[in-house]
Amino acid sequence: MFLRLLFVVLLLAGIFGGIFGWKQHNAQLTAAAQGGGPPPAVIATTRAALETWQPALQVVGSLAAVSGIEVTSEVSGKVKAIRFQSGQAVEQGELLIELDDETDQAELKGLQAERTIARLRHDRLAKLVREKTISKSDFDEARANLDAASARVAAQQALIDKKRIRAPFSGRLGIRRVDLGEYLGAGTAIVPLEQLDPILVDFTLPERELARVAVGQEITLKVQAYPEETFTGTIEAIDPGVIVANRSFRVRARLENPEQRLRPGMFADVSVKLPQEDDVITIPDTAISYAPYGNSVFVIVESEGSRTVSRRQIETGQTRNGRVAVVSGLQVDEQVVSAGHNKLRNGQAVVIDDRPAPAERPASTQAAP
Repeated sequence: MFLRLLFVVLLLAGIFGGIFGWKQHNAQLTAAAQGGGPPPAVIATTRAALETWQPALQVVGSLAAVSGIEVTSEVSGKVKAIRFQSGQAVEQGELLIELDDETDQAELKGLQAERTIARLRHDRLAKLVREKTISKSDFDEARANLDAASARVAAQQALIDKKRIRAPFSGRLGIRRVDLGEYLGAGTAIVPLEQLDPILVDFTLPERELARVAVGQEITLKVQAYPEETFTGTIEAIDPGVIVANRSFRVRARLENPEQRLRPGMFADVSVKLPQEDDVITIPDTAISYAPYGNSVFVIVESEGSRTVSRRQIETGQTRNGRVAVVSGLQVDEQVVSAGHNKLRNGQAVVIDDRPAPAERPASTQAAP
């Protein structure tokens, strides 16, 4: 009987204690609501760090081939043979197209015969002029006729050679523009040819940067086709003049391209490395609230055991590997919100939870039940 009575007493005490606790919690929430203050936001933080960065000029550029042309025919004729495949790598002097030269070859033989006759007459008169049996003017005429005949043969041979179209330099061909049996006029485009290794990148810089750029300086670039890769090269030429329209100057850099992944015409984000190194304050890119009127961060403010946030405008600089240089607005080791700032208001109370995200926490080694 006593145990039953004790059980009832404890049960009633628990019920009344729960009711009292719930009322007290409800009263606190009501007071907070009446006070107008939002509940503390759970956020993650990081600290502004001092890092040594090599400064760089960030510009956009365009890739260009060292040599790039549209292979064309200098003379007209019908395509007799095609000696290449679209996209093929070729060496300088490699035969690409043969035009029909049957008529030209026949004419060449006639001219060669005329040259032979002119040479025989020249040799015969040379002997006679030495014997002084003819005048020197007759011999001079024979020599001129031989020279003219030889020139006609050479011109005809050059015409025939032009009907065998060859690669002017080593490189990679594009897509073929002509077909077998097609009649080509002089100047007809046959196939693009680009030298891809090395490759060039052209860009412009403001005139105020002229003193900080020199031939031999290192550059890096990224292209959209390979967003995770960085390609390295060096400046090989700087235009001597400044473009009056926009007060900038042209720069050209050269990059090795052994795998020929970089192609002419690609858009490139170029970084020109400057020789000196600078100490900069950096924070993660995720800590910054970007806006048209200015970028800002939330800084942790601790006062009398409570934590609140204060929005602060900052001036940002370069970005590298997910971190942003802060030019002004932050001091080294200041604590800023790195996650959760999108839901914050200036002066709001916060609770810091810097534990790694679930995906970043180490996996449990305990076996599943």
